[in-house]
Amino acid sequence: MVAINKKRFGLLGKNISYSFSRGYFKEKFESGNYEGCSYENFDIPEIELFPEVVKNNQPEIKGINVTIPYKEVVIPYLDKLSKKAAKIGAVNTIKFTKKGKLKGYNTDYYGFKKSLEPLLQSHHKKALILGTGGASKGVAFALSELGIDYEFVSRGNKEKTIDYSELNETTFNEYHIIINSTPVGTSPDIEACPAIPYEFFSDKHIAYDLIYNPAETQFLKNAKAKGAQIKNGLSMLEYQAEKSWEIWNK
Repeated sequence: MVAINKKRFGLLGKNISYSFSRGYFKEKFESGNYEGCSYENFDIPEIELFPEVVKNNQPEIKGINVTIPYKEVVIPYLDKLSKKAAKIGAVNTIKFTKKGKLKGYNTDYYGFKKSLEPLLQSHHKKALILGTGGASKGVAFALSELGIDYEFVSRGNKEKTIDYSELNETTFNEYHIIINSTPVGTSPDIEACPAIPYEFFSDKHIAYDLIYNPAETQFLKNAKAKGAQIKNGLSMLEYQAEKSWEIWNK
């Protein structure tokens, strides 16, 4: 009997029972010729436990995705970063090299860029990114590659950001892409939404929510009611997952 070579993959995060990645890869492995492959959640309460996850799962572990809140704080635990991950300052994909080293990549930016691109029209020149967490960094990098200017929106007068209280009709006339990179509105808290003046959305706007559950968040519903084109984060996640798979297997 030939021994099956086990390859384990997983998702690093906190309170991630809802995880998109585990369901996606489970379905992928069951529907294709991926004998010996498995994907699981590594749900830890603090990043300091990450080395223990690595130690306990070697040598079978080949790759890990990273989600909230560890996309930035995981970096010091890695041996190397791809050039783009280093520029972005956030990691959502880790590859275990043949030499046992941990290399960090960012595939969020790729997924976001690929999913936004088909929606763009000539007047979509400026974007507002709601939130300044790890996910927002991949979004910003993708917008730069697309030649779109952007500003971050955050609470508390952070440097190089616009405060939520400053958003008004003039802002919306200038910025025609509004991206929610915060977790506000995620299931089960589906009635919540970022505190922005939704009345200023129009049919010239794109409202993009990185959240995929629910499929239409309150943020998207409010923007849609004013005629905006809306997009959730599902295809972004699918694109980034496939890019992760490509990295792990090259």
